[in-house]
Amino acid sequence: YIWLSPFAFQELEAWTTDFALPTTVWLAGFFNPQSFLTAIMQSMARKNEWPLDRMCLSVEVTKKNREDMTAPPREGSYVHGLFMEGARWDIQTGVISDARLKELTPSMPVIFIKAIPVDRMDTKNMYECPVYKTRMRGPTYVWTFNLSQKKFLIKGVTIFTHSLT
Repeated sequence: YIWLSPFAFQELEAWTTDFALPTTVWLAGFFNPQSFLTAIMQSMARKNEWPLDRMCLSVEVTKKNREDMTAPPREGSYVHGLFMEGARWDIQTGVISDARLKELTPSMPVIFIKAIPVDRMDTKNMYECPVYKTRMRGPTYVWTFNLSQKKFLIKGVTIFTHSLT
């Protein structure tokens, strides 16, 4: 338990005691975040009797910070503690925007993740943003989140679960 901050320990203890998903989940707190994201798909597939191999994750970036969230969603999960590199999330417009000077890894607002059938996924004006555990990329790949964009991005924009700045 040494590697957990006191708050993370309290959150984990409450989660395992109540067997209820916390209001928001700190994705970087998992050794294997892919397993948590897969569990979101599995629970929705079982609930609706959909084939798991026909599921994908739908990602909606909210306008809220972790402290603003009051209750977990009915399905899926809110996640927090993610950072973007190569761009920033514009909360006002709800799309990826150009990075600001000297802002290398701005934090992301809370992200709502839920599972949907692949044929319901809207990919129009979406950027397939890779998510990594660290800036090392490569072997630390976690998932790909489809994020809204207004203009075509070709900058290598990524999301990380840990900020090194």
